[in-house]
Amino acid sequence: MEPLLLGAIVAVITVLVLFSGVSVATGLLIVSAGFLLVFDGMRSLELLPEIFFAKLNNFALLSIPMFIIMGAAIASTRAGADLYEALDRWLTRVPGGLVISNLGACALFAAMSGSSPATCAAIGKMGIPEMRKRGYPDGVAAGSIAAGGTLGILIPPSVTMIVYGIATETSIGRLFLAGVFPGLLLVGLFMAWSIYDTWRNGSEDALSRRSFTWREKFEILPRVLPFIAIILGVLYALYGGVATPSETAAVGALMCLLVAVIIYKLWTFDAIWVVMRDSTRESVMIMFIIGAAGVFSYMLSSLFITQAIAEWIGTLDVNRWVLMFAVNIFLLVAGFFLPPVAVILMTAPILLPIITGAGFDPIWFAVILTINMEIGLISPPVGLNLYVINGIAPDIPLKTILKGSLPFVGCMVLAIIILCIFPEIATWLPDTLMGPRL
Repeated sequence: MEPLLLGAIVAVITVLVLFSGVSVATGLLIVSAGFLLVFDGMRSLELLPEIFFAKLNNFALLSIPMFIIMGAAIASTRAGADLYEALDRWLTRVPGGLVISNLGACALFAAMSGSSPATCAAIGKMGIPEMRKRGYPDGVAAGSIAAGGTLGILIPPSVTMIVYGIATETSIGRLFLAGVFPGLLLVGLFMAWSIYDTWRNGSEDALSRRSFTWREKFEILPRVLPFIAIILGVLYALYGGVATPSETAAVGALMCLLVAVIIYKLWTFDAIWVVMRDSTRESVMIMFIIGAAGVFSYMLSSLFITQAIAEWIGTLDVNRWVLMFAVNIFLLVAGFFLPPVAVILMTAPILLPIITGAGFDPIWFAVILTINMEIGLISPPVGLNLYVINGIAPDIPLKTILKGSLPFVGCMVLAIIILCIFPEIATWLPDTLMGPRL
């Protein structure tokens, strides 16, 4: 059978299996084992455990559970509420400062936790009721938090970037740096739209704020500054050559746990157990997907599907930007139905040779891919962040939340266009701090 035709059959079967309700990792293993059994025989199955183990036998993977522990420790405390309140007090005189406070809190909490749902839940519980009370439209209140939560997979430290780096053998340090300015770009676009939409549809009272004394502003800082110090310390250790990403993540996890215990008095066994239990569950899920995706990639390569797709695209006489447009549409659709980690692990090894062959920077492409995954988090039918917001504010209809998030999808698309025109937004910082890529 022709490899391209076989690849189409694999794609259809994979979609059907994943839509059947099985977990992503289990579905990938079923599809991989089935096609290898049919086309390569029983002996090919003997290699699967070895391939699965080899994919996980990577020291860099240690950083994933460590960063997850950082996020879980922070999410189990009042850090999100304190961060929101601190920004609210300091930005009180900024026009539309409340929505800016929420988005700024989302950006900072995302940098600490690396989790989009955790960011939505932590900031949304405080931010959405307060914005609605002060006259902000429901769509702005819900949509801004849903969109702000997506920053967790772009602003470093990002588990998604770690997974991309491992899948493509790309420098994780460079990937973290590449996400900084695009993340700030998205925050700026989100803030600009939120202020405009509030001014256009909300009451004028929403843009007026109560004032806080200097004492009220400073008294909240001791609860927030330690976490910001941890972020700066992690970034310094990583980019200052002090430690590897895995070592940095381990120290960051320990520091977050200590801050949670000392400042937020998270010293009961049950509280620590919940942090470790949730971190272990999420880490095992991601590791299982990574191992299964390695087996899936081996199956595609063994049946010459990957090579055939790359060769076919290489023979197409199309402009490279037309190719990039098609890749973006593909990633966008995939992100509607699958979690970011699964999409990256399944597609990055196939797309990377195509992207680099067309002359695109793989570091820049990681940012483009991640923003596409962010769009999937606030788009149906999966749209995980939409359901998190609906759980926080059940009296806001899901339709209103979706309608409020759509303009932020437009902001993300605009960010992709800007990054295509000015790729240096993503590549300048890593090239400046770590030197040009060879």
